Amino acid sequence: MTKIKIPYSKRFLEIDVPNKNLRAILESKAHAYKVEITQEEIVNKALDNPIGSAKLEDLVKGVQNLVLITSDHTRPVPSKVTLPILLSRIRKANPNVKITILIATGFHRPTTKEEMINKFGQEIVDNEVIVNHVSEDYSSMVSVGTLPSGGELLLNKIAMDAELLISEGFIEPHFFAGFSGGRKSVLPGVASAKTVMANHCSEFIASEYARSGVIENNPIHRDMLYAAKEAKLAFILNVVIDSEKNVINAFAGDSELAHVEGCKFVMELASVKAVKADIAISTNGGYPLDQNIYQSVKGMTAAEATCKDGGVIIMVSACNDGHGGQSFYDNIANAKSPREVLDRVIKVGRNDTAPDQWEFQILARILDKFTVILVTDMCDPEMIKKMHMQHAFTFEEALERAFEIKGNDASISVIPDGVSVIVR
Repeated sequence: MTKIKIPYSKRFLEIDVPNKNLRAILESKAHAYKVEITQEEIVNKALDNPIGSAKLEDLVKGVQNLVLITSDHTRPVPSKVTLPILLSRIRKANPNVKITILIATGFHRPTTKEEMINKFGQEIVDNEVIVNHVSEDYSSMVSVGTLPSGGELLLNKIAMDAELLISEGFIEPHFFAGFSGGRKSVLPGVASAKTVMANHCSEFIASEYARSGVIENNPIHRDMLYAAKEAKLAFILNVVIDSEKNVINAFAGDSELAHVEGCKFVMELASVKAVKADIAISTNGGYPLDQNIYQSVKGMTAAEATCKDGGVIIMVSACNDGHGGQSFYDNIANAKSPREVLDRVIKVGRNDTAPDQWEFQILARILDKFTVILVTDMCDPEMIKKMHMQHAFTFEEALERAFEIKGNDASISVIPDGVSVIVR
């Protein structure tokens, strides 16, 4: 047996995979990447050497109203490390500046106060002005024109009224935007639901370029880049993290140029060659990314890229917050089959995109080709079954069932952290 450690919720599980079946363990090099300096030193070094931009301290001089976009509770951005550094540098350069921290919820629910404390720390929550972006509150939006794709660009007024707009985030492979970070803090981060849905239309999601690690010719990325420029996103701090959620590198500066450099670094670490197998095992990287089924689709796409057609995907993900989106759940659960979902969704026009359509479109694509067994002891099994997946309380139970489906000699590829790799 080969013992493999995989993330699950806020802990790790140790799973046993028979040696005779194991073909590959596909891991990002980020998890073994060693740095000799502290997380704070990495962040400060990036801010001291911005890419394609003046230093943050120079940009904030004379500014009265600064908005800092940050990620919500579903993203493992280490804000307890990054935010204090950003706020300190800004105020040292301009003690009188008014700072608003705008949480880029995108299409997600608002971040609760408890989640804010967990993410930012008590001191920041008690002393800073923090506002949740609410994508369906159109009274809080302003029209900024039209996206290259033709969708209307509606962005949060607080962001658009900023004298200086900056953001923090992290860069990892993203299953249809290519990479997270950079421009994503604006679209979908602080965009209206209408804008997000136009950008995430079925035509774009079906594009061969809307894949992990791909930004060239990616129509979703193209829209996002345009939105960030129209919002005048002036400066970013994006970090790269390892499996322990610790910062291993950081990129600061121009919202496009610094992001591109960060993406190159992540590509070098995260790119792995697909080893096709009958059974593919994946996770969603543990907390906070594995809180619901919606987010867990990301880890499934990594398994999709290395699993043989007709194979079994074992997805180990806590999903303690349930399905993660009512429209997402309803469209899968109320369909007779995943194929029915795919046939219906591809006919939906860009401006008629339904909430969560992109997520159930990708899940249906996976379910149409593979048997998915979702491993969790924190989620309602009946809900999982209604979404055309199988449920197992333990990994051992799931593996036994996978062998029943594919045979005892079935080959296995393991992806310990499905959101950290680009499987090619």
